[in-house]
Amino acid sequence: MAGQSRIRPLPQAKRFDWSNLGLRVASGVILAGLAVGVVWFGGPLFLVVLAVAVALLAIEWAKMSAPEHPVKMASVITIGVLAAMFTAYLGHFRIAWIVGGLCAAAAALLAKNTAERRADAAFGVIYLGAPMLALLWLRGKLPDEDGRGWAVLLFFVTWSADSVAFIAGSIFKGPKLWPRVSPNKTWSGFVGGLVGAVIAAVVISVASVPGVIETGLSPLAAGIVGLFGGFATMGGDLLESMLKRRFGVKDSGDLIPGHGGLLDRVDGLMAAVLAVALMRLVGIVGWGI
Repeated sequence: MAGQSRIRPLPQAKRFDWSNLGLRVASGVILAGLAVGVVWFGGPLFLVVLAVAVALLAIEWAKMSAPEHPVKMASVITIGVLAAMFTAYLGHFRIAWIVGGLCAAAAALLAKNTAERRADAAFGVIYLGAPMLALLWLRGKLPDEDGRGWAVLLFFVTWSADSVAFIAGSIFKGPKLWPRVSPNKTWSGFVGGLVGAVIAAVVISVASVPGVIETGLSPLAAGIVGLFGGFATMGGDLLESMLKRRFGVKDSGDLIPGHGGLLDRVDGLMAAVLAVALMRLVGIVGWGI
């Protein structure tokens, strides 16, 4: 019944399946290549790919939060996020955030008799929309070379945090980070992920090519961005783990072979883009470090 929550059993922790490692690597490489290529060219192609991603993510969110009426929920969230995104793409970034907030409120109203909690519809618009607006600003609002540089830095920080965290956690193991939420994550993986994110950011800053791909960051400033981006990446992963346990699912979907749903793959990126965009917004480039 709408407005009432059903009690769902918490899913058991899903451990890594080494048998599909090749499949995971292949799909990950394809996705990474697509992401960097789209960011590099920017423009309308970038907007179209983000719009498709929003639709896919909204479907996954709807299947988790409103399994009895996923189409209506996904449609409401997609329309709301796209309205904010197109406003931002036209250059009205401040207005876009207002549009996003209004669309979140409208989604809650339209979700009557659809979701267990109307707040899930509103949160879906914010959860998916905020990172998209930040990514559009990071890639499109800055000069073209800077936009490429910061977006590439974002991707490599996120991927490095994820990969090194998994490798370090698998090798060193040790105490669990937050067993109630994500039983497989360890403190060794967390620290390793932070180190990996910092190193990735420093490498991107050093490898910047003037006129082609730039960030304007010194190695020290890049390391700070990488540190905050790494924190956000793992925080975003933990947040999605909390949400999945709340909805009683193991994966957000099965779209990506070997990985699960698209949301399972970009949960950390969605949080990291907010952190990295904030660091760029506050002007870390001009801090003289």
